[in-house]
Amino acid sequence: MLSSRAIRVWSWFHKWTSLVCTLFMLLLCLTGLPLIFHHEIGHLLGDEIEAPVLPAAMDAQRVSLDVMAKAANAVHPTRVIQYAGENEDDPRLWWFTLAPTPAPTEDFKSVAVDARTGLVVREYRVGEGFMDLMLRLHVDMFAGLPGKLFLGFMGLLLLIALVSGVVLYAPFMRKLDFGAVRKDRSTRVKWLDLHNLVGIVTLVWCFVVGATGMINTWADLLVKYWQYTEVSTLLAPYQGQPLLQARDRGPLQASLDTAMHHGQQRKVSFIAFPGTAFSSPHHNTIFLKGTTPLTSRLLQPLLV
Repeated sequence: MLSSRAIRVWSWFHKWTSLVCTLFMLLLCLTGLPLIFHHEIGHLLGDEIEAPVLPAAMDAQRVSLDVMAKAANAVHPTRVIQYAGENEDDPRLWWFTLAPTPAPTEDFKSVAVDARTGLVVREYRVGEGFMDLMLRLHVDMFAGLPGKLFLGFMGLLLLIALVSGVVLYAPFMRKLDFGAVRKDRSTRVKWLDLHNLVGIVTLVWCFVVGATGMINTWADLLVKYWQYTEVSTLLAPYQGQPLLQARDRGPLQASLDTAMHHGQQRKVSFIAFPGTAFSSPHHNTIFLKGTTPLTSRLLQPLLV
């Protein structure tokens, strides 16, 4: 049983953490809703890229990854390919991200290539359109890493508000049935009962969304930690070696075949090219994923 002093302390935490994070949680809800239906909205707006219709006999054929990369690079010959990957919804398409340098940048282009013919289908609309606006507002509010960390802090306040709300729920509702809304009382009491009902019913969902969203804001920091701990250890034998020029690298398809051989029972998620944030200056890093609902979300990086 909480004392009156403890109830006041928990009430203070619940009130102020809720008030501070409410506006930003509303922003995330409003921007996150259209992102859930991004495929449907993309089709409606004509932004979705679909593979061309070819004879059924050609659907199973695949050209070399080097052919696809060359076709993508020909669209923007002054840029370098940073990343490439199979389209999650249509394996007949591969996407290639091109930027001025391998270093992380917001200046990038994305090209879709038909894996059956090696021909460019279309460029993705990068940095424009309604869905990109929603995505940027949802991820970092156009503020980069500081914006992500700020939203992560708002997520932490949401978790504190949820925990404090649970602590206060029993003292406030101990004389009422679960879900009771006292309609015969004042407007303030009715709103309080509705607040308690909605809060306790959506508790688990809100906690999962808040916790995972907060962790997602740490992505850039976790990548840097991975580079500092795991990748730096693997690159110790390469210290002092000159960097290979793009023309001196081995075939990209051979790198993928090697990775697929070592990562049996897995599919390719994406490829990070040398010098990018998810690779090293000396390797193609192939990220593989499993084939089950759980393992498809767990990536295994292989440096080749």
